[in-house]
Amino acid sequence: MNKKVSLKEFYQSSNQYVPESVRSGIGHFNVFKLDEYAGPKPKAMPFNRRDYFKISLVKGKSKVHYADKIVHVDKQVIVFSNPQIPYNWEMVDTQLTGSFCVFTETFFHQFGDLMQYPVFQPNGNPVLKLTDEQLGTITPIFKLMFTEIESDYAYKYDVLRNLVFELIHTALKLQPANSDTATHSNAAERISGLFMELLERQFPIESPRQRIQLRTASDFALHLGIHVNHLNRALKESVQKSTSILISERVVQEAKILVKHTKWNISEIGNSLGFEETAHFSNFFKKHTNYSPASYRKLEII
Repeated sequence: MNKKVSLKEFYQSSNQYVPESVRSGIGHFNVFKLDEYAGPKPKAMPFNRRDYFKISLVKGKSKVHYADKIVHVDKQVIVFSNPQIPYNWEMVDTQLTGSFCVFTETFFHQFGDLMQYPVFQPNGNPVLKLTDEQLGTITPIFKLMFTEIESDYAYKYDVLRNLVFELIHTALKLQPANSDTATHSNAAERISGLFMELLERQFPIESPRQRIQLRTASDFALHLGIHVNHLNRALKESVQKSTSILISERVVQEAKILVKHTKWNISEIGNSLGFEETAHFSNFFKKHTNYSPASYRKLEII
């Protein structure tokens, strides 16, 4: 897998002018019509991470590849992409239509933390297939984005931020409610949030020379300055999973991405994920996927 694709490269790939807000590194937002942007014969999108956020509303048959998953789309879908998770699209129909917006994290500086929302979290659900009725709810939000960005209203970018949040919350309301939802203590939620932040800070792995440092429940507890039993209780209360399971799930997700989408050898991947021995990594991988790393590399996972 190559390095993250930048917003500058995104504009250059379509022979578009690179806006000054991208050149200067200040917060940036833009919205596009998919058919006008991509054209009838778009170039294949590489499976890669981007250094910006993207929300795509796409109509037509396609396959969405993200992280270690492939989602087959028959009609329409909304996809929330973030800098941590690699993704790409595979066209089935000859022409896809729809809209998408791109924006940087700095565009929301002091306006909220995007990564707190499940649609942007690595273990969340960023790909939502839409019914015709749901499409009718989402489409007007994008139409308002096009209207607003072309306006000369002095505070239009505040309006656009609100429209992004409206997309996020509309999508979250479409997801099934968690029947186990309960009110958790503030302390457990705080510890859970700190743990997840530490866990995610170690990813993505972008070079064989990069190696995660926090690998066990004890490592995280020591870093947080609490007893490992306290950490386990907090996570089970807030997310209903143990520390070890959460660590393993995230390591497996990254392992699948690296095995499938890099040419690194298995030893390099295992070492980058904190395994001292290649055999230990191979056994861990097979335990969680039922495949050896070499066998998984040859599969198309649906």
